[in-house]
Amino acid sequence: MSHDAPPARGARLGRAAGASGPVPTVSGVVLLLPGVTRWPPGPVRPLARALARAGRAEGLVTHTVAYGGEGPREADARWAADEAVRRYGDVPVCLAGHAAGGRAALLAAGHGAVNSVLALAPSLDEAAGPDTPEPVKQLSGRQVLIVHGTNDARSAPEASLRLAARAKKANRSTCRFEVHSDGHRLRDHQAEVVALCVDFVLGALFTGRYSRPVTDALAAPPPLGLRMPLASGFGRSLRG
Repeated sequence: MSHDAPPARGARLGRAAGASGPVPTVSGVVLLLPGVTRWPPGPVRPLARALARAGRAEGLVTHTVAYGGEGPREADARWAADEAVRRYGDVPVCLAGHAAGGRAALLAAGHGAVNSVLALAPSLDEAAGPDTPEPVKQLSGRQVLIVHGTNDARSAPEASLRLAARAKKANRSTCRFEVHSDGHRLRDHQAEVVALCVDFVLGALFTGRYSRPVTDALAAPPPLGLRMPLASGFGRSLRG
């Protein structure tokens, strides 16, 4: 595994959150990739807080990846995964991104340390036309969850559905949830989105177990498992 210097634009890992103690044992890492910085923040910040709380006992550490320029690239996500390996050794890594960060996470999934990818409202429609589809081979062998609001006017939900359908053919461990009437920032149903993401990340990195909706989505054939509705109140039963 190579440990390259940060890309020219100055990518870096933010402060670690999660595993605690005098000498914390890190068993898994989530690298959070926000979208383009000039837009209001999406769901990355509340997700970071929720993961730090929920994964502390498992030895989970989260880092938000900072970068210059217009936003994240595949190179930034790959560098961040290299840096996680350099700091923590041979532990599983989840790439979790929103918007352009979601696309970067999907593209960098082939990194050897990555075992799972979480893409929230990934910006795919601006990246490739019908004659140049986004690659999916790098998703093979990874756990993949895509979440998209049906009213997203900035990143087309149809684009992530097409990508998920192609990915499912190469990788059965792919599912996609639709958040009815929500927009690009997934703000209207933020609590449910965050609960879904936490359930997926902990299952992918540690337990291999998921809530019933995620299990059903992974097992269902297309298009059912790729258009799974995110139920209102998701997560309440998990806490109860």
